[in-house]
Amino acid sequence: MANKLSTSLLAACFAAAVLLALAAPAVLAGDPDMLQDICVADYKSLQGPLRLNGFPCKRPENVTANDFFSNVLATPGNTGNAVGSAVTSANVEKLPGLNTLGVSVSRIDYAPWGVNPPHVHPRATEVIFVLQGSLDVGFVTTANRLYASTVCAGEVFVFPRGLVHYQRNNGGGPAAVLSAFDSQLPGTQPVAEALFGASPPVPTDVLARSFQIDGGLVEAIKSKFPPK
Repeated sequence: MANKLSTSLLAACFAAAVLLALAAPAVLAGDPDMLQDICVADYKSLQGPLRLNGFPCKRPENVTANDFFSNVLATPGNTGNAVGSAVTSANVEKLPGLNTLGVSVSRIDYAPWGVNPPHVHPRATEVIFVLQGSLDVGFVTTANRLYASTVCAGEVFVFPRGLVHYQRNNGGGPAAVLSAFDSQLPGTQPVAEALFGASPPVPTDVLARSFQIDGGLVEAIKSKFPPK
């Protein structure tokens, strides 16, 4: 009886281990693994009723080298805005050959003293490589600990997936970085816009109590972030 119990317990433990091993890649991966050599995004499919987590593949005979090429990052972004920065993305929405590959890249340009405001990427870790200038950067963990540093041309910094982070040009000249992501579409959610520019709006009293400020001030901040 004891031997049968031991055998059953061992089998149960083995089954549990197998289930955990099979589940781990799905939990850890930023994007699903591809099942073929290429799966170039078929943008025309969005006109139909079918919706997928990503994009359907073009038929192989319709794929060309241009599906894997883009010059979208060649031109600096326009930093003449309130925050003094511009993000130019080369993700699956701009470069169809990235579909199912689980990677993308962006270029971020900064005016002197420009800021890329606090934001999160819900689907990806970000690594920046400084092309020009010097930046003060940082991210905040779920324990509310700030990890901050100054990075200069030729240096890199990592922002873990899903954590609030920012960058600030700390000099009187322009700055630029390349950002790499482990997702074809990492998503970006600016903190201020999410809270004060949502549509329909987040209730003023919720924000006033959360930030411990007057409702009139909340409305004044909301006026800076009209819903898109």
